[in-house]
This record gives sequence, C-alpha cells and structure tokens, in this order.
Amino acid sequence: MDVINPKARTGWRHEREEASMADVYRSIGTRKGASRWRRIAAFLGPGYLVAVGYMDPGNWSTSLAGGSKFGYTLLAVALLSNMMAIVLQSLCARLAIGSGRDLAQACRDAFPRWVSIPLWLFAEIAIIATDIAEVIGTAIGLNLLFGIPLELGVLITALDVFLILYLQKVGFRWVEAFVIALLGIITVCFGVQIFMADPQWGEVIRGFFPTTEIVSNPEMLYLALGILGATVMPHNLYLHSGIVQTRDYGHTLPEKREALTFATIDSTVALCFALLINASILILAAAAFHAHGRTDVAELGEASSLLAPLLGLALAPTLFGIALLCCGLNSTVTATMAGQIIMEGFLKIRLQPWVRRLITRAIAIIPAAFVTIWYGDAGTAELLILTQVVLSLQLSFAVFPLVMFTASKAKMGELVAPRWLSAIAYTIAIVIAGLNVKLLFDFVVG
Repeated sequence: MDVINPKARTGWRHEREEASMADVYRSIGTRKGASRWRRIAAFLGPGYLVAVGYMDPGNWSTSLAGGSKFGYTLLAVALLSNMMAIVLQSLCARLAIGSGRDLAQACRDAFPRWVSIPLWLFAEIAIIATDIAEVIGTAIGLNLLFGIPLELGVLITALDVFLILYLQKVGFRWVEAFVIALLGIITVCFGVQIFMADPQWGEVIRGFFPTTEIVSNPEMLYLALGILGATVMPHNLYLHSGIVQTRDYGHTLPEKREALTFATIDSTVALCFALLINASILILAAAAFHAHGRTDVAELGEASSLLAPLLGLALAPTLFGIALLCCGLNSTVTATMAGQIIMEGFLKIRLQPWVRRLITRAIAIIPAAFVTIWYGDAGTAELLILTQVVLSLQLSFAVFPLVMFTASKAKMGELVAPRWLSAIAYTIAIVIAGLNVKLLFDFVVG
C-alpha cells in the first residue's frame, strides 16, 4: 500500500512552521457565532496598515508633481494604480489564509537558497529605501511644524523606535487603532485644504477617465509611470501576508473561505481610502498650484510654503505639515513590522522589534543625514526620487512569486486563485515590470 507524502501533497517542500511575529499570531478573536457584521469588524485593521504604504512621501512627491504640472488629468492613473493594488493585496490575503505562510516564508520554502537569499536581500533593500523616504518625510514634517532643521529632524526620527516598542507591547489592536487614528487626522487635514482650494469638481470627475494624451505626451507619460511605480510597494506584499494571520479564523475550509472574504473586504475598503488620500494630494496640487500657473512644484517643503499665499490662509501649510508628519509616523510602524516578517520568514532569525528597528533606521539615517547636511532641500527631493526608483526595481521580485504561488493548485489547495484572477494578476505583474524597467531606464539616461 502506497503512503502519500504530505509534503508532496501540499506542494511545499517543508511542513508549515511557526508564523512570523509569533507573539501576535492568531491573537485576535474573530467572534465566532456573532453576527456577520461583528465578524467583519473583527477582520478590519490589517488593510489600513497596508494602505499606509500607498500614501508615503514618495507618493506625495509624484502626486504633487502630476497635479501641479497637468491639473486633474492624472487622476485616472491614480485610479488604475489603486485597482492593481487591490488585486495584489487580495492575493496576499489568499496566500496567507490558504497556505498558512506569509510571502517570505513561501519564498524560502518554494525556492532553493540561491534564489531565496537574493530575494531576501532585495526585500531588505526595499525596506531601507522605504525607511529613507519615511526619514525624509518625517524630518520635513517636523521642519514645517516646529522649524526644526532638516539635519536635526533626521536624527530625531530615530526616537520613533520607542513608539513602536510601546505599541507592540500593549497589543496589536492598539497598533491598528493608532494607524487608523492618524489616517483620520490626515483625511481631515486634506479635506480642509481641498475645501479652501475650491477645485473645479467637474474637472475632477473628468480626470478619473483616461485620455490618449497620457500616452501621447512624453512628459505626462513619465509622470504617469512615476505614479504607477510609486504606488505598489514591495514591503506591503510581505506585510499583508503576515498580519492577516493575527486573526484567529479557524482551520476548516469554510472558516478559511469566510476569513478570505472578510480580509479581502478589509483591504479593498482600506485601499479605496488610500486612493482618496492620494487623489486629494493631486487635486490639492491641481487646484492650488496648476490653477495659479505654478506648474513646477514637486518638493514637499516648497509645496507647503506656497499653500499659504495661494490659498490666502496661514492654516494651510500647518495642515499640510501635520498630514505629512502623520504619514511618516504611520509608515514607521508598518515598515518595522514588514522588516520583522521579511527577516523571520526568509532567514528564521527572530530579533526584538526595537533591535530590528534601530538597525534599519540607522542604515536609513546615514544617507538621509549626509544629503540633508550637504545638499539641503533640493538634495532630499532627489533622494526621495531615488528611493522610488529603488523600490520600483525591487517590486517584481515580490509580485511574480506572489502570483505564481496563489495560482498553484498544489500549493493553495481549494483556495487557489481562480484562473480569471490569476490572468489579471499576471497581466498586472507584467505591466508593472515593464513600467518599472521604463522608469529605471529613464533614470539611468537622465
């Protein structure tokens, strides 16, 4: 009588191991037996942590540049980018719930070391690039609000490690609550600024419909590629596939199907919220800058200084600075968790969160401090652009494995992605790879 090898049956080389971030793994109950709405509410949270990565300072720069240069036209690109993100993040939840692995663990399990180790290095580079953008954004926010020099602001950002340590000690729900609260503040800040800017709402609505000019105008195409390239972040794919497993959703197939439905609702709603913020940045730039003939605004500090004279209220730059600082703090939380998931998943090395945070932040502070000291505001803008190019280059190394795993019946079992979803995901992966190659080529050739 033949004995079936369970490892071969699952399509993975090894049995499922201890989850990354084991201290919060399945730590949040999902209200079994409660009403449907209460069960949905139990799954709300991870999507908003993921959404933070879609509104980091890199996104701010591309949206500001697009809005000031071309008005509302590139809103269609922001919408397309968000639709791509919704598909990819739903696959992250599917991988986690269907296989019990986050993306880093899946890569280590599915690939030989000569493949998985380079993938880990690429993921770490992406984390560092993300952290540099957070350092710059937070330092600019401190400068706008409190007049703290950029050089000092860069060093102050190292203190956020204590915030991370405290939040993770009091519970994962408190981490989610902190992030959602800051997102609420960001929304209020942009809502007030857009009200003051009084955009042309007819033009705003038309901006969400693509035009041939986006492709035919080389300068517009370049900014459109920048918006697409800066939207989906590599670390978000690792992050989402890890933090979905903080929910104790059970082990049976019906429970997993329900968990996948609720987790997908969570990430989809949260990413629609991220689209609202990114669109708000672009709309604000179009109404405040493009409408007044300022078509060359791309630097965060410059944008803030121009808001008061153009909108006629001193409150506008303060709100801009508050929103930017909140974005920086939020990104700090999510990048730290993504770094933990990546290191534990690929290498099975478990570090205390504050140790991991100090290492990553120290690496990020060095180039940020050097550039701010020697080159000032203009240098930070250039460094911000460089981080987006680096992130673009790393993205495909996370997207393609994700799509491959979730399309495999052997690896996913009954929760394998439907063929139509896999076809869409592969198309998105190829488009992102092509656009990112184009961005890299444009950057190299100047």
